[in-house]
Amino acid sequence: MSTKNTAGENFLLPNGTFFAELLIFLTVLGVIWRFVVPPIHRVLAEREERVARTAADQQAAREGRAEAEAVYQAALADARVVATGIRKQARDEGNSLITQRRGEAQAHSDAEIAGALAEFEADVERVTAELQDDVDPLARTLADRVLGAEITRAGRG
Repeated sequence: MSTKNTAGENFLLPNGTFFAELLIFLTVLGVIWRFVVPPIHRVLAEREERVARTAADQQAAREGRAEAEAVYQAALADARVVATGIRKQARDEGNSLITQRRGEAQAHSDAEIAGALAEFEADVERVTAELQDDVDPLARTLADRVLGAEITRAGRG
């Protein structure tokens, strides 16, 4: 057995094929490292940047929504205060108008009653005068019949 034979058959000793395959592997690895990895890194960096920007946008949107909600609640509270003031003012104006109209109605009613009372008193005086004119002759006639003599006006007074 020769050493040359043993060296060709020993798989632990590298030969020319091994070095050729190693050179091809390193070349492919260099090409991948030079031309494939940088675009992948660039795409991954862009994606991470987009994710970070989206997260920041979402946070800004949440903050904007919270601010808008606070402004809305403050405006709603102010509107409620204004509405309460308007209702109170309308209630006060209504009560004032009711009081005014009651006063006017009472004055009108008092005027009507005073007019009716004056008219009634005038009617009483007129009826009293008419009855006086009717009763005087009847009373004289009755007295004349009872006494049997005529009573004069001069004796009456």
